[in-house]
Amino acid sequence: MEIGEEGTVDCSVLECLLDSMKDPVVFVDVQHVIRYTNRAAIAAQEGGANLVGRSLFDCHSDASKGTILANVERLRSGEEEILVSQDSKQRILMRAVRDERGELVGYYERYEPVT
Repeated sequence: MEIGEEGTVDCSVLECLLDSMKDPVVFVDVQHVIRYTNRAAIAAQEGGANLVGRSLFDCHSDASKGTILANVERLRSGEEEILVSQDSKQRILMRAVRDERGELVGYYERYEPVT
């Protein structure tokens, strides 16, 4: 996967794979700009089709912003996945996306149903 200068991801097979998932996936770069949402994420969010290119912080409260920033620092420090929240229906996790040198290039929110 390559991220271009404008932050776009060029990999249509990967996009098809992610769109086939029933759970939402939102990829965010290290500047906290939403770069990709799969079909499930678009369907789950009001205005979901318009999220790409916007700041993740447009969709979160100030309290959540602090948590996100702290979690990103944990990812920068080497953690691979962090449980953000959990309720009786789902877990929300942040997962690191790293380049071939191991540098953090972004992260994604992953939703997992609780069974």
